[in-house]
Amino acid sequence: MVIGGGLAGLAAGVALADAGCRVRLFEQRPYLGGRATSYVLPNGAHVDNCQHVTLGCCTNLEDFYRRVGAAGKIKFCDRLFFLDPQGRTGVMQAGLLPAPGHLTGSFLSFAPLSFADKLSIARALAAILFAGGKPKDAFASEPISMLAWLQKHKQTPRAIERFWRVVLVSALDEELGRTDAHYGIDVFWKAFLKNSTGYRMGVPAVPLADLYDGCRASIENKGGEVIPRSPVRSLRFEKTMVRGLEKFALKAVIFDGGREESGDAFILAVPHDRVLDLLPPEIRAANPALADLEKIKVSPITGVHFWFDGEVTQEPFITLLDTQTQWIFNKTALYGRPEAQPTNVIPSEPGSPASPVLARGSGEATDLLLSDEGTESGQYLQLVISASYDLLKKSREEIIDLCLKEVRQVLPAAREAKLVKATVIKEASATFSPEPGVDRWRPPQATQTPGLFLAGDWTATGWPATMEGAVRSGYLAAEAVLKAAGLPQKFLVPDLPASGLSRLFD
Repeated sequence: MVIGGGLAGLAAGVALADAGCRVRLFEQRPYLGGRATSYVLPNGAHVDNCQHVTLGCCTNLEDFYRRVGAAGKIKFCDRLFFLDPQGRTGVMQAGLLPAPGHLTGSFLSFAPLSFADKLSIARALAAILFAGGKPKDAFASEPISMLAWLQKHKQTPRAIERFWRVVLVSALDEELGRTDAHYGIDVFWKAFLKNSTGYRMGVPAVPLADLYDGCRASIENKGGEVIPRSPVRSLRFEKTMVRGLEKFALKAVIFDGGREESGDAFILAVPHDRVLDLLPPEIRAANPALADLEKIKVSPITGVHFWFDGEVTQEPFITLLDTQTQWIFNKTALYGRPEAQPTNVIPSEPGSPASPVLARGSGEATDLLLSDEGTESGQYLQLVISASYDLLKKSREEIIDLCLKEVRQVLPAAREAKLVKATVIKEASATFSPEPGVDRWRPPQATQTPGLFLAGDWTATGWPATMEGAVRSGYLAAEAVLKAAGLPQKFLVPDLPASGLSRLFD
């Protein structure tokens, strides 16, 4: 039995179904995908709760998409476009050189960085490369923040702000001073240095919920069930005696109305704070690996959706420099069709912390948000701000005004276009925070309690809070279930191998 229909739970359920197990997956919401999903609006259109992307180095996520028939719904781009408020542009794109030199040409011509910035970056990248992605001063027993590591390697302030921070805050959803250096270094080693295809960005060409259409079929076609709208209220454990010692085993899950569902094994694929709520003190005491779960902090992400009455950019996505807005995704171009949206956004699950809310802005936005003019023929953009601590305190009106000002500053065509509609979605607990030393508190997927297994990007996966990390946790949980049943099987896919000259350092 799998509890939770996010990526971790779906990955575990699909893997176990492929292995011949009868899987029952319960999800409290009416839709699958967890935090990486979209919401159906009254006119049948979708709004993603936040833009999610994959990279070429995300091998397990790629495997999961293949298993559920969603691989063809991802558009991969090998060109990353950067833009600063002064109109200077930069492009990262692989050239003819093998890894790790495949991005050298575009890096040398990257206009937003000076020669001194590039020289300092090159020195730090060399330190990562020559250590095979594991420099001793970042992987020592005493954790160090990414910011401290960069300062130790004499990075210029502009290099930190316009290169390292731009990439890592988006990838890890945390500020550099609150990020374990080994996570930041992993991003650059696996995505930019190790293999010439690792940096390629894959963006869903459909609303996020559409990526999971095949998950239900993958489970149900093999005799399983997917049951939405099933919030778990508690767990029932039974005492057993093992070699004269008293132990507890998980026997059933209790839903609304006292309904019980039993099973041979249970995977809790829910947020770590929910695990703390569900497990009684005696179970936590019997599992030392769960003792410090409450120490794992969370970080926020804010998504801002704009609908203009005309085209404001032809780029599929843009990375912004020196602005609070970090990414602009051209959903009209990515979906291949205009996305008309209704006047009112109706949450799929009332009261859900991730439910979208129509935000009526101040000034110009107030009037425009009341009209559907231009949504059929205009352009739909989604903006993403990771580690958006400052925005949590701001009203949605303030966020719209702030982001609209930044978009019009960097995109001249947006100054002439009318903003027809805007939506703000705040995810206060979007991911766990990859703060220095957090790995000490991340538990394995197998527990000391018979029948109880864990899945979630917050478990011990070796990866930060990404879709790749979530899928890895689901695969590892499925492996743990089968191992406990005496039917060992491997689902985890190896990392992207080193290519070119990078093989000399791996």
